[in-house]
Amino acid sequence: MGFLSKIFGGKAQDEKTGGMQDYMTLVRVYFQAALASQLGITNLAMLPDLRMFKNTLRVPTLNNKLGEGEKTQCKKMMREIYGTDDSFFKEIDQSIRRNCKRITDVQVYMIQFQNFSQDLMMTVSNLMKFKLRVPSIFKKAIYTMTEKTVDDIFTKNNFTDASVMKTALGIRKYNHRLGFSQKWIADFIFQVVMLAKKEPKAGQEDAANNKKQG
Repeated sequence: MGFLSKIFGGKAQDEKTGGMQDYMTLVRVYFQAALASQLGITNLAMLPDLRMFKNTLRVPTLNNKLGEGEKTQCKKMMREIYGTDDSFFKEIDQSIRRNCKRITDVQVYMIQFQNFSQDLMMTVSNLMKFKLRVPSIFKKAIYTMTEKTVDDIFTKNNFTDASVMKTALGIRKYNHRLGFSQKWIADFIFQVVMLAKKEPKAGQEDAANNKKQG
């Protein structure tokens, strides 16, 4: 099990450190740390992933301000494990500054991002289909396909499937508020796609469990 997956209560028994679950956890932690820093939040109960991250890894509070030390630690881990670029964090900070002026904005913002990311993952998976089977060694080709799919979601208006068109319009509406660049979105999706390729498939998990029991 991945280190973060374990401390955050993950269920995958054979997930390696740095897997998809760890990545999504760290993304949530960074969002919550940035919100705490931007709005001066002191109540950790509002930010459950940040609370677990801070308490488990014993991250000190810098300058008596929640979020600053946690952002630094989260950035360090994401750079080391995933090679995440600084621009990824800068766009999150900009989005939060743009959308969150008061504490009451936090819940709305996080729900918007959750819906945006879920619809995005679903639509990319639907549009790329067999392309997702390309072996992970062809990283450049997979990134190019991901980038093209993201561009289609934001610019194409003649999807044959009406439900895809409807979801794409919803994604555009969410991102009009969130303000992420297409490059940020493509990088985010690409990282998830590459990590998903490393996850054990259901059949592989069953075979591994049977082998252990045998």
